[in-house]
Amino acid sequence: MRHVVIGAGQVGGQLAELLLGQGHQVVQISRSGGGAPGAERVALDASDAEAMVRATQGADVIYNCVNPPYHRWPIDWPPMHAAMIRAAQESGAGLVILGNLYAYGPVSGPMTEDLPLAATHVKGRVRAEMWEQALAAGIRTTEIRGSDYFGPGSTGEAYLTMQVIRPAAENRPVVVLSDPDVPHSWTYLPDVARALVVAGADERAWGRPWHVPTSGALTFREVAERAALLAGARKPRIVKVPRAVFHAMGWTSPKMKGLRETLYQFEAPFVLDSSDFETTFGLAPTPVDEALVASIAKEPV
Repeated sequence: MRHVVIGAGQVGGQLAELLLGQGHQVVQISRSGGGAPGAERVALDASDAEAMVRATQGADVIYNCVNPPYHRWPIDWPPMHAAMIRAAQESGAGLVILGNLYAYGPVSGPMTEDLPLAATHVKGRVRAEMWEQALAAGIRTTEIRGSDYFGPGSTGEAYLTMQVIRPAAENRPVVVLSDPDVPHSWTYLPDVARALVVAGADERAWGRPWHVPTSGALTFREVAERAALLAGARKPRIVKVPRAVFHAMGWTSPKMKGLRETLYQFEAPFVLDSSDFETTFGLAPTPVDEALVASIAKEPV
């Protein structure tokens, strides 16, 4: 099969490697032209619809693994998403969208795929509209939604890996932006890539969203203390950034300003229910200790 992976970051790179390992033909599209060794790498702007149509000719599945900077979502996502939908329409390929949980908005219990897309904040509405547009486009499509990522291959966007797991394992202070004792679901990066592979290969995935297999919710403190124990480090010192300081950071950092509207995810339990995907496709989340050890090592183990 011919698979087109759009994006070569922390998910797109791992996805391309998995598909190549299964013997598939993989085209990897990114602005820089980078990608997994063995993939046909194409440099283009994902918002260029004509170029996207040309690059996806003959594709069986197209995967949207792009993630623009938070503060640019309302600007960057609409033309890129429209170009991907058009590419799927003209090639006849299925479109697998890497999503997240923003579109649900604040919730009061475990999140399941049948929740309404009730977000009112900007990023949540952008993501909700993307899914609605894909469904209305007359293509085979699915969206694979995970919570905040962690694991090997993480970039600076994976807060848990870079600011909690590795500092705790290295006897450095762990700095958190919210209450360290609120339960939160964390999705392991290799499990995200595996879920995307499954979705692109199974006809049962089309026409609805799915949640990436994700282990039970853990607090910042629980993650930090478990990572330290596994690494043989001392019990970590956890420092919470004062709310006034957090808001002040938004004046100089567009990324921090963008995080303000989703801070609710860390102020109350934020729990992902992935049982539907696990039961349907037989894919379980990686055990927490195994995932933490790989995250500490900085490379897959």
